[in-house]
Amino acid sequence: MSENPDAGAMSFIFEAGVLKRAARTGWWFAGVKHPESIAEHSFRTALIGMMLAAMEGADPARVSMMCVLHDTQETRITDIPHIAKRYLTAAPNAAVTADQIADCPPAVADVITAAVAEYEAGETLEAVVARDADKLECLVQAVEYRHQGVADVQRWIDSSRAALKTASAHRLADAALTGAPMAWLNPPAPA
Repeated sequence: MSENPDAGAMSFIFEAGVLKRAARTGWWFAGVKHPESIAEHSFRTALIGMMLAAMEGADPARVSMMCVLHDTQETRITDIPHIAKRYLTAAPNAAVTADQIADCPPAVADVITAAVAEYEAGETLEAVVARDADKLECLVQAVEYRHQGVADVQRWIDSSRAALKTASAHRLADAALTGAPMAWLNPPAPA
């Protein structure tokens, strides 16, 4: 730990800001020229995670925290597309996180370490729900890109849907696949 743990915490906060500029690279293979950022993905993943947690009886705050942290390692290892993982071996997320937060106050480091370890282990209900939120967000993004005219997104929809574990995530996936992304703009029907 550094002599100034507050500076260490701020360093991690600044580093996390890189995620606002870093693209989710897998979408380039689908023909998306300007894909969402990792931060944009993580934000909606956290929102989906909170909702799924409520639907599944898990702790929404814990799930949201795991969702916010699940891709923070990508500031250092980038968003490695699925195809690249055949050829590359990245350091484990827990090891990257340990380096990222080494200079943070111990209480901060402990909270982040525990959340990342829980997510990576994938054994608790909260971790299962957080992982479902990640996959469901990818499916939702694919549906939105398809509605915007990107044709080659079915593989993302199929692989995301196949990875879902909870009944609530499957129901929301069904709703995403049968819904219209811009339907929320329509005024409610008069009562």
